[in-house]
This record gives sequence, structure tokens and C-alpha cells, in this order.
Amino acid sequence: MTGPAQTEERLSEVRFLTVAEVVALMRVSKMTVYRLVHGGDLTAVRVGRSFRVPEHAVHEYLRGAFSQSA
Repeated sequence: MTGPAQTEERLSEVRFLTVAEVVALMRVSKMTVYRLVHGGDLTAVRVGRSFRVPEHAVHEYLRGAFSQSA
């Protein structure tokens, strides 16, 4: 079972990226990142008026996109 201490420990290990960082990492436009987030293809957390994307979500998305095109 996962308790609050384990959940907190895992959250502290997550690296969140800004939309601009995702743009640079994926080499796509800002609008493309927003479309992926709003379409549910890329996991993101809303913080105030902006989004933060877990780094692992970007890698998972790219792995899935790569495996579909191969």
C-alpha cells in the first residue's frame, strides 16, 4: 500500500517542465504542446494560469509516438 509518506517521496522525485521547456525538448511549437495537453495526449498539471508537464510524461508520449510510426 502507498501511504502519504511514500506519495510525498515520489512527488519530490518528479521533475516538472514548463511549456517552454517542453517546446525546446520536443522541438515543436507552443501551440502543439497546448493541443497535446488539452487533447489529453500529454499529462499536465495546471498551476495558476500555466501548465507544468511531468518530464516522464514527455518521454512516455515520445516513446509512444515513436513506436506507432515504426
